[in-house]
Amino acid sequence: MTRRIVCLRHGQTRWNVEHRFQGHTDIPLDEVGVAQAARAASLLAALKPTMIVSSDLQRAFETAQALARLTGLDVTVDKELRERGGGAWEGLTREEIRAGWPVEFQAWQAPNGEPVPDVARRVSAAIRRWAAVLDEDGLLVVASHGAAIRLGIAAVLGLPEPLWPALGSLGNCSWSILEESHRGWRLTEHNAGTLPTPVSSDDTQA
Repeated sequence: MTRRIVCLRHGQTRWNVEHRFQGHTDIPLDEVGVAQAARAASLLAALKPTMIVSSDLQRAFETAQALARLTGLDVTVDKELRERGGGAWEGLTREEIRAGWPVEFQAWQAPNGEPVPDVARRVSAAIRRWAAVLDEDGLLVVASHGAAIRLGIAAVLGLPEPLWPALGSLGNCSWSILEESHRGWRLTEHNAGTLPTPVSSDDTQA
C-alpha cells in the first residue's frame, strides 16, 4: 500500500505567453491551456486519483476541473496552494522587472513580494495536510503553480534551502509525483507529461 501525490501545474495562460509575473493575480487559462488541461486529465485519470485539491486561483482550478469531470471527483479548494505572491512585479514582464529593479531582479525577490522560504513552508504544509487524510493506497492530485509546486516539493523532501534550485521548473500542465516510502516521501517523477512506468533497478534501498 503506497500513497502518492501528483503535483500538477496549471495550463497555459496569456500571461505565460507574454512572460508576465502572475503571482496571486487571477488569470484564466487561454485556449491552449484549456486543451493542455484536457490532455493532462485524460492521462492522469488512468491513475485513478482518489482526491483532487486545487489552488483557489482560476488557472489551477480550471485545470483541476478538467480532471474532476473525467473522474467524478469533487475539487477541494485550498488557498494555501496559491502561487508565490509577486508584490510590485505582478503583471510585469521579465524585461520590465529587470529594468525597474536590477538588484532585486538578480535575487528574484520582488518588493513586497512573498519570500521563498514562506512559500515553501506554506505549500509543503498544505500538501502534507491533505496527504495525511489519504487512504493507504490513495492518490492525491494537487493542482497548483510552477514556483509553488517546486518549492513545496523541496520542503516536503526536506532539502536544505541552498539545494532548492536543483529542482527545475515545470512546464504548463506537467506534473511531478511524490511517493511515500518507509523513509518518507520521495520524488519519483518531475516535470513529466507522460504516465510513470515501472522501474527495474538495483537501487532497492531508495
